[in-house]
Amino acid sequence: MCLAIPGRIVELRDVQGLPMGLVDFGGVRREVCLAYVAEQVQVGDYALVHVGFAISKVDEEEARRTWEVLREMSQLDEVEQMKDPGEETA
Repeated sequence: MCLAIPGRIVELRDVQGLPMGLVDFGGVRREVCLAYVAEQVQVGDYALVHVGFAISKVDEEEARRTWEVLREMSQLDEVEQMKDPGEETA
């Protein structure tokens, strides 16, 4: 499964003519290509990022909802990891 993670754009850059940005993912910052959304975003906006490329702009509420779902998924993963190997799942 492929996921796009929402992040907040904290800095815009031009790297050899390619629109790039520094994007904050809950405290982790990464360089992201903004070519697909360059005309739509500015500092402070949120974008969905997949493998280093911002693929769409989202509003802050949508970004928060997505983060909440991802948190829930992580909690489910942790619960699965705590199960005994012989325990069956329904």
